[in-house]
Amino acid sequence: MEAIILAGGLGTRLQGVIGAQPKCMAPINGKPFLSYLLDYLDAQKCTRVVLSLGYKHKVVIDWLETQDIYFELDFMVESEPLGTGGAILGAIEECESDDVVVVNGDTLFLADLKQQMSFHKEHNAATTLALKEMKDFDRYGVVNTNSSGLITAFEEKQFRKEGQINGGVYIINREAYMQKPLQEKFSFEKDYLEKFLKEKKFYGYKSDSYFIDIGVPADYEKAQADFKTIFP
Repeated sequence: MEAIILAGGLGTRLQGVIGAQPKCMAPINGKPFLSYLLDYLDAQKCTRVVLSLGYKHKVVIDWLETQDIYFELDFMVESEPLGTGGAILGAIEECESDDVVVVNGDTLFLADLKQQMSFHKEHNAATTLALKEMKDFDRYGVVNTNSSGLITAFEEKQFRKEGQINGGVYIINREAYMQKPLQEKFSFEKDYLEKFLKEKKFYGYKSDSYFIDIGVPADYEKAQADFKTIFP
């Protein structure tokens, strides 16, 4: 199983807390957030990981060189920001598997990748998103699906009593992705998922696993407490 980690973000909203360092390197109980992501992918039996890096990439690479990594690790460094879509496109070209896992470098969603991959292949999906049921939120958009898991709509951010959100764990079919007429710089969410939704090839895999997005200070602080229990 091959995986891509999108780890080129600046972490603008966190800079007042973590300083001017890559968001994936935000310390959680003495370890970079990236360390927990790598542990998750290792536990999910990933055999190769491609890191898509950008902002202060040398900080990430220098840290990785001090670690014992139990799978093959490669890097793709953006010379300029390419957006989520462009970053995935650049990294997925370096992959060999028909279907590749992609995770965000600032979210941790402990979805079962083996189950998500089986669901993805069973439905012959172009992309399968791991979805998390949330209550009382306004920070995320909502992903609507039908009874078979086919994604029928993406709705904009607004306050919701409940709904399914995109948990930032994707399984992407390489051929389906690379054959599209995509720009060098683009948003994966807006310019791929939303643009090609009507082709009915995007599915949502529901998971009730732990989820956190450290992109804002409040949830970054929440991760400090949560991880003491999840990763004792």
